[in-house]
Amino acid sequence: MTKHIARKRFGQHFLVDQSITYNIIKLAHFCREDSVVEIGPGLGALTHPLLKELDHLTLIELDRDLIHYWQQQTQYKSQITIVESDVLQVDFKQFPNHFRLIGNLPYNISTPLLFHLTMSADKWRDAHFMLQKEVVDRLTAQPGSGDYSRLTVMMSYRFHLEHLFDVPPSAFNPPPKVMSAIIRLIPKSMDRLTAHNEKLFAQVVMDAFSQRRKMLRSTLKKWVNESQWEQLAIDPQRRAETLSVDDFVKIANFLCGIA
Repeated sequence: MTKHIARKRFGQHFLVDQSITYNIIKLAHFCREDSVVEIGPGLGALTHPLLKELDHLTLIELDRDLIHYWQQQTQYKSQITIVESDVLQVDFKQFPNHFRLIGNLPYNISTPLLFHLTMSADKWRDAHFMLQKEVVDRLTAQPGSGDYSRLTVMMSYRFHLEHLFDVPPSAFNPPPKVMSAIIRLIPKSMDRLTAHNEKLFAQVVMDAFSQRRKMLRSTLKKWVNESQWEQLAIDPQRRAETLSVDDFVKIANFLCGIA
């Protein structure tokens, strides 16, 4: 193909630093027989090295020029499957149990994509993703920090999260204006998911963070009254970013009990 120009609407920044590529693959510890799905293969900075390690690789790509590029890689004809789709529309439950995920995720859809992937988290084994460092900092933040957010709580409830290493803008073409980072996500076992009603849990978390500067007494007033805060043993003058994931589960489960 002719030289591919990165498209802003797809959030394309192609990884070109091979040392970063091999470090990601090394930390993922793939086996040849693993069922692996790569999101956004681009021109193959990760894909080509992965195909040396794996018997088969599934690629999810939306850009028609890049789909054509991979269709022309006839040396991999029996080794790759191309899913031509917007990744946010992909049903990840279609893939074999315990499949693994990898990818340099488009930064403009990374948060909705992470939420989308929670819907199939019982199917996949782990994920190694390149994300904007700001997002990784939010994912791995601790209660009380400025980065702690709804995203932190919801993802920490469902996954074990590990910030592996940072990646500078110079590792990409074109270089983004932000630092990037590699994160590992491992879905928690079902017995670790203790919210009795996960939709209610998610709504409580969303409401609590809807106005970060306000106290729980205000943000959750439609859910919890003053006497109930005493029963919960949670100070209603606290703000959402000071509560642990377990605190939010405790509130949601308490509401289930009085519904």
